[in-house]
Amino acid sequence: MTKRTLKSLFSLALVAALLFSLFPSSIAAAASTPEQQPKVASKSKIQSYVDDMQPGWNLGNTFDATGADETSWGNPRVTKELIKQIAKQGYKSIRIPITWDLHMSAAPEYTIDPAYLKRVEEVVGWALDANLYVMINLHHDSWLWVSSMEKQHDEVLARYNAAWIQIANHFKQQSNKLMFESINEPRFSEGGTVDEATMEQLLKELNTSFYQIVRKSGGNNAVRPLVLPTLQTSPTQDRMNSLYNTITELNDPNLIATVHYYGFWPFSVNIAGYTKFEKDTQNDITQTFDNVYNTFVAKGIPVIVGEYGLLGFDKSTGVIEQGEKLKFFEFLTHYLKEKNITSMLWDNGQHFNRLSFKWSDPELYNVMKAGLKTRSSNAESDLIYLAKGTPIQDTKINLSLNGNKLTSLSVSGKALKKGSDYELNGEVLTLKASALTKLTATGTLGINAVLTAKFNKGVDWNFKVILFNTPTLSNSEGTTDAFTIPTAFNGDQLATMEAVYAAGGNAGPQDWTSFKEFGNTFNPSYDTNEIKLLPAFFNEVKDGEVILKFHFWSGEIVTYTITKSGASIVGKTS
Repeated sequence: MTKRTLKSLFSLALVAALLFSLFPSSIAAAASTPEQQPKVASKSKIQSYVDDMQPGWNLGNTFDATGADETSWGNPRVTKELIKQIAKQGYKSIRIPITWDLHMSAAPEYTIDPAYLKRVEEVVGWALDANLYVMINLHHDSWLWVSSMEKQHDEVLARYNAAWIQIANHFKQQSNKLMFESINEPRFSEGGTVDEATMEQLLKELNTSFYQIVRKSGGNNAVRPLVLPTLQTSPTQDRMNSLYNTITELNDPNLIATVHYYGFWPFSVNIAGYTKFEKDTQNDITQTFDNVYNTFVAKGIPVIVGEYGLLGFDKSTGVIEQGEKLKFFEFLTHYLKEKNITSMLWDNGQHFNRLSFKWSDPELYNVMKAGLKTRSSNAESDLIYLAKGTPIQDTKINLSLNGNKLTSLSVSGKALKKGSDYELNGEVLTLKASALTKLTATGTLGINAVLTAKFNKGVDWNFKVILFNTPTLSNSEGTTDAFTIPTAFNGDQLATMEAVYAAGGNAGPQDWTSFKEFGNTFNPSYDTNEIKLLPAFFNEVKDGEVILKFHFWSGEIVTYTITKSGASIVGKTS
């Protein structure tokens, strides 16, 4: 993962993922159910090693930054206290992505800057002292120079080998709780078009060279756990098969496979109407990790998901609505546990604050933490919208108890009464009109109350009781570089936006869908009461009239028209 908005390596693969889910291939259709999957006869030492790493955390956008030092992408200098706090949060392993590019001399020596190597060693030492398993790698070197390997084969291989010779020798006496990952998200398309078979062969050459260098370097490197990625660290079946063949040929009991996972792409970035954690998003998790399990784990090769999260987080953790986000991470954590796959959260500074040592989203952290032990309950939504001025009716909400029992429902610590305030019939929760009327008695637009549902297992689930009116948008003028629509949200929250030309056809980027990407093409600002249409949207909009439909979580849809003439934009209410 990078500081960049979306990694280029995902662009085609993720569109393919959408089509894959909508039109499952024979491979996906034949994916084994958990009951059908072969069981590992006995747990190997390396599987136990990987199990003990769960859960893991990434020190992202730090040593992997492509600038002068670890702070060049905006994160503070790493401290010993930060590493201790990560361990205190319950993490058992840490991945320290490292970009070596600017810290290596020119050919033919490719000498790594001793000061940089010493700094890496210092942080690795802090992590080992905190009893964490540690993974280090070549990170953004993958696209900075390794991607040129097809056209500059000898030069790239010499530089890659030089890097690993120095790293392996420097760390060969370190504890085996330190592991090496050959390269992050390898790709080989820089400067030309390379076919899949050629890319797989280049990766095999790198992984094999890495393996031989480390094993021959002596010390603890003779048996140190080594982590090998698929092409682009992608969990597609063909690429996993290729890595499986490489690992089998190397015939070493201390090898680990790694893939990355950022979810079903339309949901992960909120595009194409995938605003909710629905069946396609869930099926992508189950199909992906059934295949990962069957390819590696069931055959004795442990797997680490070296990075996971949602791609929309690159823009904002608010790209995905809170309840839908929590359901995704609850299910993913559960399913990885079922498959004996260890995962490492990608955190580039947006999750755990590296100065205050506090989580930006405690609910998310608690869901992930609880998921390592048990399942948590949730509901079809965490939003209960009530239209102001409309008589309030009983409201039914479908729960997903996930084997648990509802034990209480409360507001600000005060328990609601079962029977008079709410009823539960199986997994259908009914909130009585009388209770909802009391909770919204002030008539204030927006969140009037938060209902906390407690269960016998797992974390709480919070319902926001929201009073709203239909949002109103106002006329506006601006440019393709800066255009905002003044918006009275009236207690509502934006879910997604559609854009079509008045003359017909979808408008804006990703024109295979009318629903645009949240955070990339548009963004609501509730603090300043406006919706921003971003330059990335206008970059692919033709001159003329475009009809926008803004879909809100209450179910309201508000239409707005913009007219583009060169760089000039005029917006009018419909």
